[in-house]
Amino acid sequence: MEEAAKKGYSGIGGQAVLEGVMMKNGEKYAVAVRKPDGNLTVEVEHYSGLTKGKTDRIPFVRGVVNFLDSVILGMRTMNYAVSFYDSEAEKEARRDSKRVHNDTKKSAGGVIVGILSVILAVGIFVILPTYIATYFEKFVRNDSLNAIIEGVIRILILLLYLILISSLKDIRRIFAYHGAEHKCINCLERGRILSVRNVARSSRYHKRCGTSFIFIVAMVSVILFIFLRFDALWLRMVVRVAIMPVIAGISYEILRLAGRYDSIFLSIISAPGLWVQRITTREPDKHMIQAAIASVEAVFDWKAYLKEAYDYEVTDAMIREDEEEEDHIKINYKEDREEFSSINLDAAVLDDDDLEEGPELEMEFEPDEDDWED
Repeated sequence: MEEAAKKGYSGIGGQAVLEGVMMKNGEKYAVAVRKPDGNLTVEVEHYSGLTKGKTDRIPFVRGVVNFLDSVILGMRTMNYAVSFYDSEAEKEARRDSKRVHNDTKKSAGGVIVGILSVILAVGIFVILPTYIATYFEKFVRNDSLNAIIEGVIRILILLLYLILISSLKDIRRIFAYHGAEHKCINCLERGRILSVRNVARSSRYHKRCGTSFIFIVAMVSVILFIFLRFDALWLRMVVRVAIMPVIAGISYEILRLAGRYDSIFLSIISAPGLWVQRITTREPDKHMIQAAIASVEAVFDWKAYLKEAYDYEVTDAMIREDEEEEDHIKINYKEDREEFSSINLDAAVLDDDDLEEGPELEMEFEPDEDDWED
């Protein structure tokens, strides 16, 4: 297995927030937000997690803890980003909590919000599909087939939910920042200089994405529920809820392997999640990419990473050359051009003034096929 380990695994991860991107490296994370005045602000903080790293080496347990940590940190960073877009009255109410803190009160509040979010998700995506599936039992007598039907219902509910929220303008913009986050990580893990041009050319799909995690959870749950059969509906629901930490732990380990290693099995497991990322990610514009790059640079020494992983030194001259190429290249995205009409994707690496100057090289591309392996 070690021979199949990915050379380009960086270990960094993140998520999109309102008009920005959060990137995390170890206990250090940064939130880059594009403020209403157009300026970019970057906040760097530390988050040691619920167990302060004590469960990181315990398989299956670490998956549950990391999931809860991601929910808590996600809510915290999203609230920070939203604070820049509050009304004056809301800003006054938030005046003591506008910045991101790690004090006890904040941590307790984050835990409560995280738990409530998990309870709501369990109700919609665990209990509701189980209840709906009971209507098929009068027509289907095979317990294994009923478990599969329940899994299909669960996936359909998830897809419907994602499609519905993707129709909201603010969510589409968050999905575009989500794409910028993936593109930055793919850019580095493909051994490219971290620049707007290279990030724009990278794939917006990534195996370690939370979307893939959700679909792995759905698939693992189908397998386990085949063997956990109970006639009483209430007992069935209780068992399904009780076993969710086990499912999350197993799913995390599969996702972790998929992000680090290549195999036919892991590629098949990852395929549904990568496909659904066509909904949960969008092609970002230049300013979104800049925000993602800023959050990466605040917590991750990408030049040292490229030196260690790909054995080449990134010089200032190389960066300047790459930046100069950006000013003369126009990238035409083939995806999402009509769906994401609020953003000028054709000018994704150029300001409007730049488009009027000098000759341009027209380029059209799809994400590299190899990037689907990242």
